[in-house]
Amino acid sequence: MHIGTEEEQERNLLIEGENLQGMVTLHRFKGEIDLILTDPPYNTGQDFRYNDKWDTDPNDPELGHIVPKEDTGRHTKWMKFMLPRLYQMKEMLKDSGVVAICIDDNEFFHLGMMMDEVFGESNRIAIINWQKAYAPKNDSRHVSTATEYVLIYAKDKSRAKTGLTARTEGMNASYSNPDNDPHGLWTGSDPTSKDRRDHDRYGIQSPFTGALHYPGARSWQLPKKKFKSILEQWGSTYVEKDVGDGRAKALVIKGATTPSITADLIASIDRTIEHSAAAESAVLREARTKAEAIRDSQVWPDVFYNGNGYGRPRGKRYLKAVKKGKVPLTYWADEDYDSPLEIGVQSWDHEDSGHSQTGINELNAIVGKGHNFDTVKPLKLFEKIILLWCRSDGIVLDPFAGSGTTGHAVLNLNHQTGSRRRFILLEQGRPSKGDKYARSLTHERLRRVILGVRAGKSEEEGTVMPLGGGFSFYQLLDKVDAKALLSMRREELIDVVLASHYDSDRKKAAGLIRVDSPDSKYQYLFGRNEQGEGYYMIWEDKDTVGQLDEDTYDLVLSESRRAGLKAPHHVYARYEIYQSGNVKFYQIPDRILMHLGFNEFSDTYNNPEGNDD
Repeated sequence: MHIGTEEEQERNLLIEGENLQGMVTLHRFKGEIDLILTDPPYNTGQDFRYNDKWDTDPNDPELGHIVPKEDTGRHTKWMKFMLPRLYQMKEMLKDSGVVAICIDDNEFFHLGMMMDEVFGESNRIAIINWQKAYAPKNDSRHVSTATEYVLIYAKDKSRAKTGLTARTEGMNASYSNPDNDPHGLWTGSDPTSKDRRDHDRYGIQSPFTGALHYPGARSWQLPKKKFKSILEQWGSTYVEKDVGDGRAKALVIKGATTPSITADLIASIDRTIEHSAAAESAVLREARTKAEAIRDSQVWPDVFYNGNGYGRPRGKRYLKAVKKGKVPLTYWADEDYDSPLEIGVQSWDHEDSGHSQTGINELNAIVGKGHNFDTVKPLKLFEKIILLWCRSDGIVLDPFAGSGTTGHAVLNLNHQTGSRRRFILLEQGRPSKGDKYARSLTHERLRRVILGVRAGKSEEEGTVMPLGGGFSFYQLLDKVDAKALLSMRREELIDVVLASHYDSDRKKAAGLIRVDSPDSKYQYLFGRNEQGEGYYMIWEDKDTVGQLDEDTYDLVLSESRRAGLKAPHHVYARYEIYQSGNVKFYQIPDRILMHLGFNEFSDTYNNPEGNDD
């Protein structure tokens, strides 16, 4: 079921199975993900399942009961389901990584509080409010819901980067090139600075009118020497002169008369002091002639004058020098989400149901109707998020892949822009309904957009332009496999522990740091926490998990002293034969499974309404 060449298959992954287990299986990608973009369960009382038997048996075969909307504990159950997954998402991210989670108002507040706790309130980048519908619906007695949310958090906000959205034609419309400047399109800009520096608050004389222009309550941006050089490009020599205005010396045309400064003018100097025509000198008339000739036939200097030369000074700002985009806002209503991306070959009726219908229309065009997905996110929404928070060669992870919108968005952006982003998708489907749609729908959508096949057309017809690319398809076991943990090699098992461990009592990341063991310096020590306590894994020579007994305890103490670590000593082993008050014992695989969230905080199947992206 792999698609594409071997090289393309290696770039992207679609994994069928429980997402918490999947993220742990992907331990080699820990700390390597640039963006996590996902649309988790919305807990709307339709398909959300919860099984409280997993407290004692994480492999209980029952899927759990549907949590109805009337269940007074449904929010608590949803939070217990999400919390360990949020910790795993954080572990998967790079230090500069970003997580973007879609949500509606059912769990918006609870998700925000959990993300503040897991990622830190200071790492919140934005709460995006996007308009999912234009037209109001008669679905409420009070206010019709037209928006949903995307919560954006960084693992470390100081290291994360937010891109720019595309510049619009309207933004560029103000740029022109009336003087045929070889540097290209430009527009006028304010030549003043908000910083109030007295030595930069002087008058400058216009070669067109002889008036003195001031920066008002601000200061001139350019240093005086640079400013003088630019003014002289209008054809006249400038000198510094005290004009009696109580300011720093003005820049005036050499030999020209200047406006008369009176006591009343000094008290009210703000913008411009006009020069009377009667006081105009021959020098100033010559300066005007030179300036008008330059205005009409040459490239204008970087400081010019509005009103064909008879207004206030302005600076030049070139289009090529400005940011190639605009800073995104937290309210996304200007995007045309109501119009699907050009999917090709199939047309559909545009119902007056707003943006949320768009994703369904896009999915219908690719795989046909009858997929039973009711809330598919628009492709444009996910593409915008990826452009803003994932570098062009980064990795995007979606733990709730649904119909595969995230993967489709990555493929489409790669095709359109030549970027080299990769995706990892995790999806379990609806096994309770006999529908593991990771293979039947998610896989099929990605396959079709890669090959250019559309609903109602044969594959030989090659109906539309293929996006190219490829992916590998893997299936996880249907249950948490303790034997698989026990069969791992030491380094693999350490990776799983480091990726999965969090303090479930404090609901806070333990912050485990790997301790490397050069030249086999340490046999058991593999990590330490922020408090200076060591973490140890008892490993036998046979490459199997060992037991904590008196001999291995002595080695733990020896390694702790050499590493300068303190008690308690956190020891992972298969069994605990020897006990000490200085040891916190973690049984393998039971405690690892618990740290992975396979306890009261989890279920192994959940596919609610919101997970239809």
